[in-house]
Amino acid sequence: MKNIIKSVAILLIVILPGIFVNAQAKKASTEAETIHYNNIKVNDLNIFYREAGSKDAPTVLLLHGYPTSSHMFRNLIPILSKKYHVIAPDLPGFGFSDAPDHLKFDYTFDNLAHTMQGFIDQLGLKRFAVYVFDYGAPTGYRLVLANPEKITGIISQNGNAYEEGLSTGWNPIQKYWQDPSQANRDALKAFVTKESTWFQYHEGVSDPTLIAPETYTLDQHFLDRPGNAEIQLDLLKDYRTNVALYPKFQDYFRDKKPMMLAVWGNQDPYFLPAGAEAYKRDNPNATVKFYKTGHFALETHYKEIGADIVAFLSKLPK
Repeated sequence: MKNIIKSVAILLIVILPGIFVNAQAKKASTEAETIHYNNIKVNDLNIFYREAGSKDAPTVLLLHGYPTSSHMFRNLIPILSKKYHVIAPDLPGFGFSDAPDHLKFDYTFDNLAHTMQGFIDQLGLKRFAVYVFDYGAPTGYRLVLANPEKITGIISQNGNAYEEGLSTGWNPIQKYWQDPSQANRDALKAFVTKESTWFQYHEGVSDPTLIAPETYTLDQHFLDRPGNAEIQLDLLKDYRTNVALYPKFQDYFRDKKPMMLAVWGNQDPYFLPAGAEAYKRDNPNATVKFYKTGHFALETHYKEIGADIVAFLSKLPK
């Protein structure tokens, strides 16, 4: 009996610390992947944002595009937050952030960037990598120009900064830039319909069963809010200022040579692969990776993209 008790005691001494360590590690991992849903006031606007990961870890700022919100990052955040502090806001006019009437708020990309500047200032973000997608690119690149000392690296997922990246899908919008008549504005209302939203999610996707229906349904819910169509038409009109800023963005890439990763759905109907390849022309520190999918590449390839981003982030300065 004494030998049995002694053997059990030895096993407990050997096994219990391991069980405790494993339990603590599992708890830490679970906490890191937990997503918190927060709100903050910026310039009298409520800005909703998702946050995960240790605040002591390097920060990654995720900026969504049209017509979505931080919801697009729901699968990516748990992958990144195991090692990084992840913050994903909804831009004004999108998702769960305030969407004031377009006659009361200036829906321009300068103003979106101004609001996001207030956001990062209020959160006290001193150093961070930035992930830009679609509208998040012109918003994020304005932040990059204004805060070069804060940027550790850039991830562009179908976030364009070159004219060769614009497909013919932009032709009706460019027509509106050249002639901002009411007729040309009204012609763009098709962009905010459920058919257009569905198209953005499915075009170029080889397996449509990978597209979760809550994605385009949620986006359309917000697009259908009273007055939101006018908000989106104002932003489509102002997109011309982004094209005008492309040379300044490109100057930044040439001068600063930031560590950069372009992860691109190569079947995107709006932003062509040439726009991704162009980054390498100006920045020797740019890496480009293509995935056979459409505009919302995270919907079909979040695991692959997530792994590539984690590998990229591990090489960035703290």
